[in-house]
Amino acid sequence: QVQLVESGGGLVQAGGSLRLSCAASGRTFSNYAMGWFRQAPGKEREIVAAISWNPGNTYYADSVKGRFTISRDNAKNTVYLQMNSLKPEDTAVYYCAAATSSYYYMSQAGYDYWGRGTQVTVSS
Repeated sequence: QVQLVESGGGLVQAGGSLRLSCAASGRTFSNYAMGWFRQAPGKEREIVAAISWNPGNTYYADSVKGRFTISRDNAKNTVYLQMNSLKPEDTAVYYCAAATSSYYYMSQAGYDYWGRGTQVTVSS
């Protein structure tokens, strides 16, 4: 069992930055691929970024490529999402997820554990 707790969300103006953190507890964090997803009101949950156990393997949705960076610190059991140049359309609840796999999945169906989410609101 893995427990995930997100933090770092909040209200920011367009063009600003936020860094989300996801602290994991339970089993060996480095064995898991990690993903960040988001869900805006009235929309389906979508993948934002993902990272394999090897931090060199990452994936980004086209909508965030060049603005967001996913990273992980296996010694701290934490995965991060650095979000720069935020836009109002980035407003959503952001979820951290863990997959019992060394390589990431792009589909949420591949993830076994989920955090409760953190709200990100970008004002125009």
